[in-house]
Amino acid sequence: MNFPLKFTRSYFIITILLFIIEILIALFVDDRIIRPYMGDLLVVILIYCFVKSFFNTPVFTTAIAALIFSYIIEILQYFNIITLLGLQNSKTAAIIMGNSFAWADLIAYTLGIILVLFTEKLLAHKNPAKAKSKST
Repeated sequence: MNFPLKFTRSYFIITILLFIIEILIALFVDDRIIRPYMGDLLVVILIYCFVKSFFNTPVFTTAIAALIFSYIIEILQYFNIITLLGLQNSKTAAIIMGNSFAWADLIAYTLGIILVLFTEKLLAHKNPAKAKSKST
């Protein structure tokens, strides 16, 4: 399974926009909905778009890989990985890795990937020629 490198500007632009939104949420939003749930939903989409920015990988494979990666990070939070690595005083590590496990985060990641798959299918339906080239 060889996935050639292929820069895709649209995915890259979405990645940058999502990254900026994630930073803004982390710095300026302190509520019970957007920060804990929307941030997690968006981060899995950011991971997906980042990979698709540089690799010509199948949509479903990339989506599942992004979801599994997100699950692994969440499970590492359960085992308090930041403390185990001696990074408990690092604000950057806490922002990037998170610092507490929550089942709701796994649901948010899953919903994010469902949104990705739905959007990709919708876009493929609107442009069948592009969809064919994306699936190979």
